[in-house]
Amino acid sequence: MSTAIEAQPDPADGHAHHGYSPDKDAYLKRLRRIEGQVRGISRMVDEDQYCIDILTQVAAATKALHAVSLGLLEDHMGHCVADAAREARDTGNDEAVQAKVAEATAAIARLMR
Repeated sequence: MSTAIEAQPDPADGHAHHGYSPDKDAYLKRLRRIEGQVRGISRMVDEDQYCIDILTQVAAATKALHAVSLGLLEDHMGHCVADAAREARDTGNDEAVQAKVAEATAAIARLMR
């Protein structure tokens, strides 16, 4: 039986709430902007534009995705890991916090590749 804390559905809407939930609209706006950037890059390739100009746009889109990733990671640490730490403090069982820290560490490793 897992002791990891999962996001609980809100009885009002039935959706799980995660650490990023308060900023969901901002994340969606940023992701739509990145989506537009990527469509622009595709158009540049289709139009045979200069490779360095395309690479410049790829770098900008990559940087924007990294910013989203870091924000989500910060939200995970501040919400999910912190909740697990509070549970560990209250119950004396630190398995949930260890699992959340391991998740965060794995996410950081993926971002660094």
